[in-house]
Amino acid sequence: MSTTSIVKSCTTTACSFNDGGCTALAITVGGSGAKATCTTFIALDARAGLSSPSGQVGACKRLECVHNTDLLCTAAEIAVAGDAAECLTYEAR
Repeated sequence: MSTTSIVKSCTTTACSFNDGGCTALAITVGGSGAKATCTTFIALDARAGLSSPSGQVGACKRLECVHNTDLLCTAAEIAVAGDAAECLTYEAR
């Protein structure tokens, strides 16, 4: 089981942690319903985070995702996209 899932890509350009990719130290995946979302998403007129895009998944609140084991993402990498910062790697069991 991998405990370090990287944010391979993020195209949610309105997020302050997106500066050519995810610059958050670690994101949390949450949301409700059929879509999982990055709950670390912050829409501000500023860029923040690490100096280079190397974000990881710190926690996942979506217990029903096939990649979730003990609240950790076991996917090697995830993709985040769209205005709602949707986790495209999310897959219900």
